[in-house]
Amino acid sequence: MSDKQRVSRRQFLNYTLTGVGGFMAAGMLAPMVRFAIDPVLTPSAAGEFHSVASVEEITNEPQRIEWQVEQVDAWYESKVQKTAWVYRSENDEIVALSPICTHLGCTVAWASNEEFPNQFYCPCHGGRYTKDGVNVPGTPPTAPLPVYKTKVEENMLYLGETQSR
Repeated sequence: MSDKQRVSRRQFLNYTLTGVGGFMAAGMLAPMVRFAIDPVLTPSAAGEFHSVASVEEITNEPQRIEWQVEQVDAWYESKVQKTAWVYRSENDEIVALSPICTHLGCTVAWASNEEFPNQFYCPCHGGRYTKDGVNVPGTPPTAPLPVYKTKVEENMLYLGETQSR
C-alpha cells in the first residue's frame, strides 16, 4: 500500500465549494473595490485655466465675462457656464472677481443700483462690495468676493479656480 492520504468525498466537496465561493466573492468585490478607488486614481481637473478674453478687451470698468467649462459627473458630461467680473486695476493688473455674493449666494452686478453707482450690488438682501470686491461694512456680506486665479499668455486672459480672501 502507498503512503498517500486519500481525500474523502466530504473533503473534496468542502475544498471545491470553498474555492468556487472564493472566486465568486472575488468577482463580486473587484468592481466594488475599483468603484471605491477610482476617484483617487483619476487625475483632478483642479488648477486648469480656461481662455476667456483678449487682454485688449479689458478696461478699467468691470465687465461681465462668461465662458463654458466641460464637467463630468460620473457618466454624465455637460457644459457649465461660468461668470466673472474682470477689470484692470490702477496698477494695470487684471482682477477677476466671482459674481457670487458671500452672504447667500446670489449674483452681484456692477453699478446695477442707482444709489451705489460704483459698487457691486446684490439685489437679494442689499449687499454691497467696492470695486476691488471688498464688502462694505454694515451690509449683509461678511466676506469679500472670491478672486479667480489669472494668467496671461499670448495676449489672452486665462482664469482658473476661485480663491477666498
